[in-house]
Amino acid sequence: MRAPSPFWVVKCPDCSTEQTIFSRPATTVNCGVCGATLATPTGGQALLRGERLRTLEA
Repeated sequence: MRAPSPFWVVKCPDCSTEQTIFSRPATTVNCGVCGATLATPTGGQALLRGERLRTLEA
């Protein structure tokens, strides 16, 4: 059995660009294009503001 991948591809809710993020970030993750918040840390899996499109396979 494989462990789940720690990386997600997330769509920005403001500009619709896709960005790869770590699923358990230590800091807030912002869009590289428009600066909108994509995910905030929770101590576990991130709280997403953007839409998770897929999980990257290892």
